[in-house]
Amino acid sequence: MTASNTATKAHEAHAAPAAPECDQVATPGAAATPAPAAMPAASTAASPTSAALAPASAPAPAAAPATTAAAERDPRIARSRAALREAFITLVEERGIDGFSVGDLCTSAGLNRGTFYNHFRDKESLLASFEDEVIEGLGGVLAKFQNIKLRELAAYSLTHRPLPMLVELYDYLREEGPFLHAMLGPGGDARFGMRLREAVCGRFVRSLLHERYQNDPSAFTRYYISFYSGAYLGVISEWIDSGMTETSEEMALISMRLLFIKPGESIKM
Repeated sequence: MTASNTATKAHEAHAAPAAPECDQVATPGAAATPAPAAMPAASTAASPTSAALAPASAPAPAAAPATTAAAERDPRIARSRAALREAFITLVEERGIDGFSVGDLCTSAGLNRGTFYNHFRDKESLLASFEDEVIEGLGGVLAKFQNIKLRELAAYSLTHRPLPMLVELYDYLREEGPFLHAMLGPGGDARFGMRLREAVCGRFVRSLLHERYQNDPSAFTRYYISFYSGAYLGVISEWIDSGMTETSEEMALISMRLLFIKPGESIKM
């Protein structure tokens, strides 16, 4: 054997084994990792931040998911994430958030544990991913509230017309109803309720304040925002817990009426 052939054989003997192929799971906002050669080009070229699976022999990273945009382009990613989300919601409703393991979750979702750990550190990181996704979606809706004025809201209320932005907000909350019901329920994540209160209710109430008070650190302003934020979180929780029987338009009208009602006034719509 020539020296050249000997070097070639030695190089091949030390080459890393090919990574096994399995489904990806999309998680918004996480850092990307290099893609193995075995993965199809479509799953790694979806966006600059798309992440592929790490080789099975490599240490499991904190999280190595693909982006939400990649999930929209790769049906396998979308199916895997949807299966995990549905299984997570079901198990939280049945057992509470501390009542099941990653193994239970993977079995319910029909995925293997290797796939899960290639993308998530643990159950808590998966939960954070789902919660961040919902809060991010709410942020897109609430951005439209930045320029709303109290007099504009009052004009809608006096003419018994629902504010379109509030209707859109309740439409989004309805879409996320199963997840919100699980998270806000007795077996859910109490911390998420506080995030929802600040992300939705706090931003909504603050947007209605006169601009001179929106960044006012005084005690009364803080308690005013806290009072109405807690009240509106209660409204949302009651709506979700009671099965969301009222339409988004009806909930928008109720929310507006609650804001302007005065002590002693009739509580009828």
